Amino acid sequence: MSKVLKDLLYSDDHEWVKKTKDNVVLVGITDFAQSQLGSIVFVDLPEAGDDIEKDEEFGAVESVKAASDLIAPVSGEIMEVNDDLVGEPELVNENAYEAWFLKVKLSDSSELDDLLSAEEYEDISE
Repeated sequence: MSKVLKDLLYSDDHEWVKKTKDNVVLVGITDFAQSQLGSIVFVDLPEAGDDIEKDEEFGAVESVKAASDLIAPVSGEIMEVNDDLVGEPELVNENAYEAWFLKVKLSDSSELDDLLSAEEYEDISE
């Protein structure tokens, strides 16, 4: 069974969101998502300064098995991109919850209310 961390929020599209401070969150993909993809060989991410919109595609992850679009769980401005993943995409397989993709300043913090709790996410990721 995939690991689900209790202190994170989750989307139906298998992204996680971690609140950091002052309307800023980290976004990544879940352990379930990386296990379904298999060995990740490429991560395509937007640029810092770009805006993302909830439920819109913001990048992609490619593995030896498949390519998968990344769907934004929240809307906001990208403050930082995890450039380590571009050079070492396998970091996502090693620890999906440490290998964040984006740091986002939320444009609407109420969107967090639409995300799933760890318990709710466990129900859809089994």
